[in-house]
Amino acid sequence: MLLTNKRVLLGVTGGIAAYKAASLLRFLQKRGAICRVVMTEGAEAFISPLTFEALTQEKVFTQKDFLKPQSGFIPHTELARFAEAIAVAPATASFLASLITGDARSNLVATIMASKAPVLICPAMNTNMWKHPAVQENIARLRRWGCEVLIPDEGELACGDIGPGRLPSEEVIAAYLERLMAPKDFSGQKVLVTAGPTREPLDAVRYLSNRSSGKMGLALAKAAWLRGAEVTFIHGPLSVSVPPYFKAVSVETAGEMAELVKKYFPEADMLIMAAAVADYRPKQVFPGKQKKAQKSLTIELEPTEDILATVASSKKPHQLVIGFAAEESEKLLEEARRKLKDKKLDLIVANDISRPETGFETDTNEVWLISASGKEEKVALAPKEEVAWRILDFVVEWLKG
Repeated sequence: MLLTNKRVLLGVTGGIAAYKAASLLRFLQKRGAICRVVMTEGAEAFISPLTFEALTQEKVFTQKDFLKPQSGFIPHTELARFAEAIAVAPATASFLASLITGDARSNLVATIMASKAPVLICPAMNTNMWKHPAVQENIARLRRWGCEVLIPDEGELACGDIGPGRLPSEEVIAAYLERLMAPKDFSGQKVLVTAGPTREPLDAVRYLSNRSSGKMGLALAKAAWLRGAEVTFIHGPLSVSVPPYFKAVSVETAGEMAELVKKYFPEADMLIMAAAVADYRPKQVFPGKQKKAQKSLTIELEPTEDILATVASSKKPHQLVIGFAAEESEKLLEEARRKLKDKKLDLIVANDISRPETGFETDTNEVWLISASGKEEKVALAPKEEVAWRILDFVVEWLKG
């Protein structure tokens, strides 16, 4: 995991969402991060430093420590050296104004100014405060300075208002911290990823589909996003939730997926076609619900469009097209190499669907990577997130020649 043994400084400011910082801290620790905490004077009005000290087994640094440093330890400079990343959650309007003006009277602002670490700011405040021009201008300036500023979640706030202002979830904050830590070898790249099954209707209630969960495709989309790509994620019905930090478009049928892939592909630098698109669909879709009025029923099927072959045949020289081959072990590599050649792909990912620990509906996978230039590499059994990372590593190395 990207946060394992990474030194994260968590800044907590004086808003009602300060109580959520304790839960965020535990979440980051479970991801392997080594955390220290800096609290503003306002934060202490909402939550005790003792809470964070109990969770970190480390001293929590407050405004008192800044004003009266002990034994030659200068908090803002020492903490600035400690941090590989800084996250401020929650960040109040007052804190944003202090940071933007360089008002280093607080320990937290002074630490950020003294540090070269990347900074993640997670605002949480009243909806009207969030929308105020002063706050929006401060956020725009912080982004120009290179800070990552999250947009608050929408919902009911502590004050009773409904709208943007809630602290983003722990998962989202952790993901953005991981992105700060990740290599940026896909920065500036537009990556189009497909995932999941399609559903081909038989009647109003029944459909033909497959066992794809979408986990592999989602792992690839997240990995590309973490590494700096602008990701568009087109997916069928999934068994996993899609995070909010990249563009996602849902579809039902192979026809819908084909339409959207052809829409987005011309502007993409890379297509990763991890979706398990149905090869056939019912030629006739029955109106309403088909009754069980006969002993047998014959359904005539017709082929769906081969999306991968279609887009690969029209790709530009700079575009990369990556396909997947889900096959049984006996013919895994043979079929993968055939598909790579027949569909004119740049790279194909072959995985064995005959094993219980690989393929559909599992959290792990083992794949072969085969490029058009003849390079082949096996990725051993691992969680799908790790396999996705290895696939992108292979792409980077292959493009380097």
